[in-house]
Amino acid sequence: MSAAALVGVTVLGGSIGVVVPPLARRFATMPARLGRGVWVSPAVAAVVFVGLAVARADDPALPVLLAVAAVGLVLARVDLACLRLPDPLVLAAALLGLLGLGGVALLGDVPARFLGALAGALVAGAAHVLLALLPGSRLGFGDVKLAAVLGLPLGWLGRDVLLTGLLLPHLLFGTLALGLLATRQIRRDTPLPLGPALLTGAWLAALLP
Repeated sequence: MSAAALVGVTVLGGSIGVVVPPLARRFATMPARLGRGVWVSPAVAAVVFVGLAVARADDPALPVLLAVAAVGLVLARVDLACLRLPDPLVLAAALLGLLGLGGVALLGDVPARFLGALAGALVAGAAHVLLALLPGSRLGFGDVKLAAVLGLPLGWLGRDVLLTGLLLPHLLFGTLALGLLATRQIRRDTPLPLGPALLTGAWLAALLP
């Protein structure tokens, strides 16, 4: 990717980061608590976009990955604020992934990759349904739906990326929860949002070569 293109992606990411708070405010049930998502800043959004652009510069689906990431930033901020993943945002990410990847597959004549994306969504969704059904599980249906949606781009990028994207979020979430418990910042029954971990893990997995 050229330096000019990289600068453009950086500016685009930063711009997305600017509009994330007002968009999140529309979906948050407790807007006053949106400060919890302050880390979803223009700088962070720019890093998310640049990371994908550098790692996936040669992938024709890069614009789709960036679009899904943009919606994901809003979802992360809302989930951090009020522990919910609004259906309209999850649906928007699903449509961007499904229609975007379908279009890229059609134009690039790579139907196998689109089938991989669909398989990724199915595997991710089924795995999280099983997790949600485990005794004592706090996994919400919103988390299950988001995991299935993220399975689309992960499946498009390949089996290894998909598997990493399925495992890494729970490692991140578990490590964070243990750290907060050890420092007595939360109790065992304190609810924590899983959405940001799902999104972060998927993003990190997408950076794999």
